Amino acid sequence: MKLFYVVFALVFAGSAAAAGLQSLELFVKSVKSGRAEFTQVVTSPAKEGQVARSKTSTGSFEFSRPNRFKFIYKKPFEQSIVADGQTLWLYDVDLNQVTARKQAQALGSTPAALIASAADLNALRSDFNLSDAPNKDGIEWVLATPKASDSALQSIRVGLRGGTLAVLEILDSFGQRSVLTFGNFEVNPALATKTFEFKPPAGADVIRQ
Repeated sequence: MKLFYVVFALVFAGSAAAAGLQSLELFVKSVKSGRAEFTQVVTSPAKEGQVARSKTSTGSFEFSRPNRFKFIYKKPFEQSIVADGQTLWLYDVDLNQVTARKQAQALGSTPAALIASAADLNALRSDFNLSDAPNKDGIEWVLATPKASDSALQSIRVGLRGGTLAVLEILDSFGQRSVLTFGNFEVNPALATKTFEFKPPAGADVIRQ
């Protein structure tokens, strides 16, 4: 009987760990648009003899697959990141500065590609190595590592709960960790194209890259 329980536990653990990729594929294929609130905690690696410091931001997130999304940071500083299908816009309110980049060149191995841009897992696998990670606290996890050797990111962990995005953990090449936790996630809302339009404010310094 003990052997039976050991085997059962191993099989169950294996099936649970495999749920991450299945959930991500379902999310990518079935959730064509979304709206949520988010909290982001960025923690820099601790320097010798010092305690690691973290910064917390809050805001809202919307996307419409395959190539439009918007992050609006509200606190503590107002910033916007908007992808309109052609251009990726970054707007810093305090600096009154806008940075514009061609979207196709900017999104490849980024978290946005994982959660808002790709049409299926095959599209994601062109830029990421994807693998299941163990489930924890009711969240199913996928580990994504960029294939590009010059990527600014080490890894991205995508956490899903109940078929929707719950957590995004990003580790960059400098050891800085960013954790975005999503709440009040609305699945497939009707989002007009103009939701993702961006026009640089009058007087803003616009930098095109």
